[in-house]
Amino acid sequence: MEQMNWRARPGELDMTRSEARVAASSVFLARVFNWMMIGLGLTGAVAWMTAHSPLLPMLLSSGLYWALFVAELVMVFVLASRIDKMQATTATGLFVGYAVLNGVTLSTLFLAYSGASLASTFFITAGMFGAMALYGLVTKRDLTGLGSFLFMGLIGLLLAMVVNFFLHSSTLDLAISVIGVFIFVGLTAYDTQKIKTMGEQGIMEQGAAAVRKGAIIGALTLYLDFINLFIMLLRLFGGGRD
Repeated sequence: MEQMNWRARPGELDMTRSEARVAASSVFLARVFNWMMIGLGLTGAVAWMTAHSPLLPMLLSSGLYWALFVAELVMVFVLASRIDKMQATTATGLFVGYAVLNGVTLSTLFLAYSGASLASTFFITAGMFGAMALYGLVTKRDLTGLGSFLFMGLIGLLLAMVVNFFLHSSTLDLAISVIGVFIFVGLTAYDTQKIKTMGEQGIMEQGAAAVRKGAIIGALTLYLDFINLFIMLLRLFGGGRD
């Protein structure tokens, strides 16, 4: 019987590796988006329950609301800066805790806007977020330079918000909202591409703990993009509660 002698053609092995990286990246992205959706779901549920309970007036009258807001900032900073040194369960707990606390602080939106405004703005946000996330996934353009530009814009946006806290300028407030929409739309595409690259560079081969922590920090990044885009759009189109 004639012995079969098979040898890979040039490029076949590289193609296999490339396909494996794409498959691994898809699995990693799915985990990131799953955690992001869990975070958004928790935030929405807690916000609704807090707004329809006696807890919200107590928070606003006692000053505890601002303490929770500061706690949120601390949790985001700790999670973003020390995730490499954390246990995966600790990182997960911080993410879930942040989503819950954010739901409490965002419950005030129910006092300022009608349920119809919140719902319609949420669906608009979801559509814009989904479109830009898809762009970040499929584009061949390297968005690294765009990310650096948007980060500088984000710093400027924060400074403008601090200034307008004292000025109370409606014109500046409108400009902040419009610019904020563009910044967070762009960051959605940039961050999605960055997370996709993490998957392609082999994070799925680094062990379950590394994958979980990578998925959590990726989910937090996209979660923040979504929430901030939602708030900016709400400031533009939400109107006020009658």
